[in-house]
Amino acid sequence: MFPLTEENKHVAQLLLSTGTCPRCIYRFCGVDFHAPYKLPYKELLDELQKFLETEKDELISEVPNPPPKKIRLQELEDGIDGIDNLSQNGKGRISVIEDGSIASKNSNLNVCNVCLGILQEFCEKEFIKKVCQKVEASGFEFTNLVFSVSFPPQLSVREHAAWLLVKQEMGKQSLSLGRNDIVQLKEAYKWITHPLFSEELGVPIDGKSLFEVSVVFAHPETVEDCHFLRAICPDCFKPAKNKQSVFTRMAVMKALNKIKEEDFRKQFPCPPNSPKAVCTVLEIECAHGAVFVAGRYNKYSRNLPQTPWIIDGERKLESSVEELISDHLLAVFKAESFNFSSSGREDVDVRTLGNGRPFAIELVNPHRVHFTSQEIKELQQKINNSSNKIQVRDLQLVTREAIGHMKEGEEEKTKSYSALIWTNKAIQKKDIEFLNGIKDLKIDQKTPLRVLHRRPLAVRTRIIHSMETCYVDEHHFHLYLKTQAGTYIKEFVHGDFGRTKPNIGSLMNVTADILELDVESVDVDWPPALDD
Repeated sequence: MFPLTEENKHVAQLLLSTGTCPRCIYRFCGVDFHAPYKLPYKELLDELQKFLETEKDELISEVPNPPPKKIRLQELEDGIDGIDNLSQNGKGRISVIEDGSIASKNSNLNVCNVCLGILQEFCEKEFIKKVCQKVEASGFEFTNLVFSVSFPPQLSVREHAAWLLVKQEMGKQSLSLGRNDIVQLKEAYKWITHPLFSEELGVPIDGKSLFEVSVVFAHPETVEDCHFLRAICPDCFKPAKNKQSVFTRMAVMKALNKIKEEDFRKQFPCPPNSPKAVCTVLEIECAHGAVFVAGRYNKYSRNLPQTPWIIDGERKLESSVEELISDHLLAVFKAESFNFSSSGREDVDVRTLGNGRPFAIELVNPHRVHFTSQEIKELQQKINNSSNKIQVRDLQLVTREAIGHMKEGEEEKTKSYSALIWTNKAIQKKDIEFLNGIKDLKIDQKTPLRVLHRRPLAVRTRIIHSMETCYVDEHHFHLYLKTQAGTYIKEFVHGDFGRTKPNIGSLMNVTADILELDVESVDVDWPPALDD
């Protein structure tokens, strides 16, 4: 069933005669069901011309300007095949012919004066196949996708001009047309292309998919079409550091909402002039949203930082916990980069024992994302076999939201430590036994001198929940502590020149220092423990 009615005839003929394509005519006539847009372009044009035959002769005398000169689009292989010249990572430009237009296969078509060719060749099967070839060559693993497009900003200007023309014509018939009555270009484009993508790639289009295929269109006449808006509404076009042009879609829309109709008509032709060129494809990009891997790590070395230790651009130690784990994940997931986080951190000379410290790694733009539980186990084993400095357990894929459990109530959690303490005065077993009876001791810790360069100056109250001692000799004893997370243990022992009060030295009335420190447990019940 043909989607237009007798009521649409006059407007449809007017738009067609001034250089508007059939799909844009449907949009301006409010055709909001998908089927008509999906027909092949030539079939659309033939049906529309048959429908309008009776109207044509009546309208010719009414059109103020003669039909625009046709822009002949060359053979499809001259331009759409130019997509093959885009670089393998999806970026690049389509090749263009001398007049700036790219390929078109079907006969001698006018380039639409509203969509600049977007709803012509760029939503036909041949073009979609070329995009899909780039997607398949990108090396990403996916079971669904979200498809996004970016159009040249002057399409909004041209659509505004066409809307004013149609609104004026409909007003003569006592009819009205609001801007919201027009089917959005992006909507129509997706109605046509989504089924084609699904068919070609064999996966569904899903707005929640982590895998995105984006196509960016450009046009050489953007500045020419938009510059008058900047003159009238300069406050809408402020340069931004990360934008190549002030003529962004948002800026243009903001200006169009401010400009008066009469001012617009004085500055821009209604109907819009036929373009000198068709759109070009600036970029075809594929990207996958981040995936997250979590686990717990043990650190057995007293010469290994948690993260790369770099001072003034100079690396101090050759590796780190972060790198020993993440390097393997980067390679297997084929990710571009990563972000490492953990439940607290230990100093370079501190071991992490017991059931380990929870950590999570964000893998950015991974090309491989599907793993069986057995493959993750094998990856964990590979990490553990690669170094005797660390071991990983409970390695698993998690969601972004789940990582929040690692940080929830972090300061309310408890951590257990064991330390080897030295005292300047000779001590007996009875001199340290009183520490065993101290419970929930509140201490005030001014930001330690050793971390003042990276932490703000503040006094933090922390709780030492319990202590247990084990005498070694007259200058040494072991101290086992259970503390509130975030407690600086070394400073609690030696006092940090009085910045932590009370401290082991002040409680015992000696000078005390810490020789060795181990984290025995981090009491965060995440990620879930897995069977070995």
